[in-house]
Amino acid sequence: MATVVILTGCGSPRPADAPPAAADRPAADPSVTIALHLVDHNGLMEEVARHRGKVVVLDCWSTSCPPCVKEFPGLVELAAAHPDRVQCLSLCFDYDGIGAVDDLVGPVKGFLERVGAGDVVNMLATEDADSLSEKLEIVSVPAIFIWKPDGTLAIRYDDDFAARELDRPFTYDDVAATVDRLLAE
Repeated sequence: MATVVILTGCGSPRPADAPPAAADRPAADPSVTIALHLVDHNGLMEEVARHRGKVVVLDCWSTSCPPCVKEFPGLVELAAAHPDRVQCLSLCFDYDGIGAVDDLVGPVKGFLERVGAGDVVNMLATEDADSLSEKLEIVSVPAIFIWKPDGTLAIRYDDDFAARELDRPFTYDDVAATVDRLLAE
């Protein structure tokens, strides 16, 4: 059975050519090769469905979102901790509908290489961030949805959930606890 997770909460994107702040950038790992798939909403949902039978964690993020950049290594750690029972996915929301999606591939891959996201299925949205956010029913990134292995939604971590249920921002500690609970079921 698969469980899927998705992250949200930052809002306005940073220009594609603006790298994360130096303090937020992990050191590059030259041994990590990143495949970056360009997907629309339908392609995203097909990728999620492809991993039914596992816990699937989908992290919706942007290079312009400091909380996204800070927490992203948690997705990489989660993938490493559960390689057989959890499939981690990342979906970058950097495309704002202006220019070409292809122009974002280099900067996004550079970030993913720096954090060592080679064990994660990495995707870049081809739909503008506003349209995709509406389809996923999120206000902004970061956002995390977790689907149970049978494909049903277990929980959605986003700013609304964090304010209502946690009274603080959510973190990968919260996500990992949910994943551990689902794996134990």
